[in-house]
Amino acid sequence: MSARKQHYGFRRLSYDDLVLVNQWQQRPHVAEWWDVATEYTGDDIADLRLAMWLVELAGTPFAFIQDYAVHGFGAHPFAYLPPGARGIDQFIAEPDMLGLGHGLGFIKAHVTRLFLDGVPVVGTDPHPANARAIKAYRKAGFRIVSHEVQTAWGPSLLMERRPRKPFGTLPSPGGR
Repeated sequence: MSARKQHYGFRRLSYDDLVLVNQWQQRPHVAEWWDVATEYTGDDIADLRLAMWLVELAGTPFAFIQDYAVHGFGAHPFAYLPPGARGIDQFIAEPDMLGLGHGLGFIKAHVTRLFLDGVPVVGTDPHPANARAIKAYRKAGFRIVSHEVQTAWGPSLLMERRPRKPFGTLPSPGGR
């Protein structure tokens, strides 16, 4: 099923979904890039710095995305971003949904939701060798802003996406 013009649903992760998401993390194509040593718990669901979502297509969950307050986790690689910035991480759980453009589709949809909520910038930090994720993020409007950096989660490539200015927006007074 191609991602062309799909409508993705986002359902907040519930306690009942923890087993599913933790099982998804163990799948080889997810475990290759995801920290499988750390399982999600009810504490994660209750953590106000973190919002976790099941991504659904036609009412069926097939992927996971989380967004988090980059300033809520100590010395974070995105600490330089402005207040209100969010970071995102995601994976497609169902192998038959890979390579069809769904990652690009739901990343764009979720980031658009964040911008509509007033988030000034969104960061993501894929592993530098994860070419599939980097390609999807770039197509979704993210730009690479660093060389490979070492983070608490391993090697990363920092990427950012800022909202596009509406057509015809004038620069602020005194700005160029």
